[in-house]
Amino acid sequence: MDVELFPRERTEVAPGAVHVPDWLDAGRQRDLLAACRRWARPPAGLRTVRTPGGGTMTARQVCLGRHWYPYAYADTAVDGDGAPVKPFPAWLGELGRRAAEAALGPQQPYTYDIALINFYGGDARMGMHRDSDERADAPVVSFSLGDACVFRFGNTETRTKPYTDVELRSGDLFVFGGPSRLAYHGVPRVHPGTAPPGLGLAGRLNITLRVSGL
Repeated sequence: MDVELFPRERTEVAPGAVHVPDWLDAGRQRDLLAACRRWARPPAGLRTVRTPGGGTMTARQVCLGRHWYPYAYADTAVDGDGAPVKPFPAWLGELGRRAAEAALGPQQPYTYDIALINFYGGDARMGMHRDSDERADAPVVSFSLGDACVFRFGNTETRTKPYTDVELRSGDLFVFGGPSRLAYHGVPRVHPGTAPPGLGLAGRLNITLRVSGL
């Protein structure tokens, strides 16, 4: 009831880390979902990421622009079917630039060229990690679609406390750069069945845009 009575507000979670609720309207969410479904198809489609220790990530992933695998980038899906990675569309880069400015104010003209798209089923999660494989310090832009989740945003020194838990819902924007660019973050929990009924998605999609500097 409180959520319905009091609209969620833009929040600076940490210096340079900003949560903007409901930044994507329903139409843009549907368009992004349709694009994600196209990108998830083979070749170089949605795959399970295997860690160097032999484990697997519970969130599945597809990449655009360059293929990420622990802990580097490649031009082909080296840990998948080996196909060339799908191109990063210019319209998605423009959306990323506008999102970064909406969250952090005027920015230098960053050229976003990588997208990591993670799909979370109801029991999927993501451990605390840093986005540190890029050679640029441009802000990371993150869009959420589908089920809500607990997004844990920590500090730059350790995977443990202090951290802040933020509820991210479908359509929300989260951007982190500047002093928070290398902060640890993760997703300890997804809330199944909380996606907007009209979206047509069971689970959560997270579209993360980055500047590779490569």
